[in-house]
Amino acid sequence: METHDDIQRSYLCIDLKSFYASVECVDRHLDPLTTNLVVADESRTDKTICLAVSPALKAQGVRNRCRLFEVPQSLRAQTVVAPPRMARYIEKSAEIYGVYLRWLSPDDIHVYSIDEAFMGVTPYLDLYGCSARELGERIRADVTATTGIPATCGLGTNLFLAKVALDITAKHAADFFGQLDEQSYRATLWAHQPITDFWHVGPGTARRLAEMGLHTMGQVALSPTEPLFKAFGIDAEILIDHAWGIEPVRISDIKAYRSRAHSLSTAQVLGHDVDHNDALLIAKEMVDALVLELVSQRLVAKSLSLALGYSASPELRAAVRAEMQSAPAGQHGYYWRFGETFEHGGVTFVVPTSSRATIIDELVRLFDRVEVRHQPIHRLMVSLGDVTDEDAQGLQQSLFSNPEAEERERRRQEAVNAVRAKFGKNSLLRAMDLMPEATARERNAQIGGHRSGN
Repeated sequence: METHDDIQRSYLCIDLKSFYASVECVDRHLDPLTTNLVVADESRTDKTICLAVSPALKAQGVRNRCRLFEVPQSLRAQTVVAPPRMARYIEKSAEIYGVYLRWLSPDDIHVYSIDEAFMGVTPYLDLYGCSARELGERIRADVTATTGIPATCGLGTNLFLAKVALDITAKHAADFFGQLDEQSYRATLWAHQPITDFWHVGPGTARRLAEMGLHTMGQVALSPTEPLFKAFGIDAEILIDHAWGIEPVRISDIKAYRSRAHSLSTAQVLGHDVDHNDALLIAKEMVDALVLELVSQRLVAKSLSLALGYSASPELRAAVRAEMQSAPAGQHGYYWRFGETFEHGGVTFVVPTSSRATIIDELVRLFDRVEVRHQPIHRLMVSLGDVTDEDAQGLQQSLFSNPEAEERERRRQEAVNAVRAKFGKNSLLRAMDLMPEATARERNAQIGGHRSGN
């Protein structure tokens, strides 16, 4: 396991190329690097998002996460459209993690996503008698030989540089391998654009930097720090460190980290717009699922948050723009995302709770307060905040609580969880789940909002 010392360290960041698409190709005995394939659910119409695009299609200009209709007609006839199979991708990801464990201890692996992992390899170089690059090549070759999935690798002297070496250097290299230290990073990437190619620099950060006349990491590194701290607060420290190629956090720090605040949340993008009654029904289903999760883990929540997204009419878009321009920063409820308008709000419970009745009652009141009436709702997000162990809260009750009723409700919720754990989530449903606009039954058969597959 890595330790905090003064030696130069080596980190790998391995990414599985177009992972979902590669899995579908391998399962069809096709070459992931030469096959035209997209992973998309055609049953959701041609506006559905392609979850993955094979490297061969990317090389022909098809961008990742495009809509299905955006695949050029000249390529559609030659393109395999594979429906998502999330259970299969999770299974394959676990198999690849098993490959990593042939080479490294789990203490030195940080799984960043289903298709990406960081590895601290410094302690292993003497063991295997090779350089960090050679070890990265061996691990990557083992992944491909075992699973058929091609991989890209970045090597850096810290986690940030390993990630940048992967994202910017390796993905444009003929051998799919990139390597950076602080000096080579500054020499080769300080002038790189767009700045959003760098890890943790999103469009919002890039826009605010551009307003300051900063368009590259080199410009950020050499600019005065006071305006950066004024614009970004404490996050400016991370931004400045990364501009210089510095990252003090190590995998051991990530493993030791424990968040002081926890939440449970869920979100849905609906297949079509819905009105007030249908949206409230769906929100209740979402809260119901979160409450069952609270009960199963013996947790309680202190707050509830709700966000509603609207398919905005031109008139509403104009009104929201005017409000956002006239209101002080942070003083308006609307914000923009994916071409939609959002309204959001929250409520704090009198005492931390896992009571479905209490949380549903608060949801109904919050929904009425947050909703913009007579606007079609297209997206919902619900979150239970400040989640803690119920044992840590003691026996807190409000003056208006009914302990006997709450205990009966809890036993019902525990019984529901037990039945669903044994027979599946759709084995026991509420009457509202059978309504025409309800979505719980469909979502219970999904993983991450997509088909689980087989």
